[in-house]
Amino acid sequence: MNTFDPTAQSVPADAMRRLAELQPGKPGSIFTSDLSVNEFLLVREAGFRPIGLVLGSSIYHVGIQLGRWGKNQELETLSQAMYHARELAMTRMEAEAATLGADGIVGVRLSVEARDFGADIAEFIAIGTAVKADHPAPGGTDWRNNKGQPFTSDLSGQDFWTLIRAGYAPLGMTMGTCVYHIAHQKMSSVFSNLGKNVEIEPFTQALYDARELAMARMQAEAEELGAEGIVGVQLNAHNHRWGGHTTEFFAIGTAVRPLREDHEIERPTMVLSLDG
Repeated sequence: MNTFDPTAQSVPADAMRRLAELQPGKPGSIFTSDLSVNEFLLVREAGFRPIGLVLGSSIYHVGIQLGRWGKNQELETLSQAMYHARELAMTRMEAEAATLGADGIVGVRLSVEARDFGADIAEFIAIGTAVKADHPAPGGTDWRNNKGQPFTSDLSGQDFWTLIRAGYAPLGMTMGTCVYHIAHQKMSSVFSNLGKNVEIEPFTQALYDARELAMARMQAEAEELGAEGIVGVQLNAHNHRWGGHTTEFFAIGTAVRPLREDHEIERPTMVLSLDG
């Protein structure tokens, strides 16, 4: 389902001016970040310097596709729209990070916000903190992924630190989406189920199929990156403005690769809260 568009990587002029003012690595320059204090310090401890807040946005009109009243089916036009809009936002964020010479982006947040421009118009936003590594990856390899792009990760600063210390590195956020129309029940079924505890099998099958499609697409993206696995997977359902019988299932996580063969896991420590 990948619909990568090279033109989406262009960074707006206003963003270029903002990024140019950051001048990472030069004396007297500042960085911007949405990391908390703890996250910032742990990212530094992991060997990465935050160099700038980066974002990507796409205001997208999602078209109309109607499902058959009594049929479970994916609405492929809507699935494609939701995927493409998020991909536009992600690639623009990655382009800003590349402009800064970043090795990756941490703490990425990917959201969808309805706008008043119209019932079928929404803004897709990706935002995170671009980081630069103090040293090459073990073996002298690049921290960027196999596509030559800065890695992306939605892990918290704490999880990112743990991942690096344990001998793994993020490759990129992978995602899969499926917009699915869930068939209506026949009136005969509605009346026959009155007063009974009974599974509604067509509904169960529809939701199961839709989730599986989203998960499979996310896994396929990870395989393209040569990942060993995906961590921090979230599988969410969104109705947006389509009504109760059309739902989007969205799977997202961070694909990772091993940095070395041995993995040393930090021993957990007990933290005793002093709050009442």
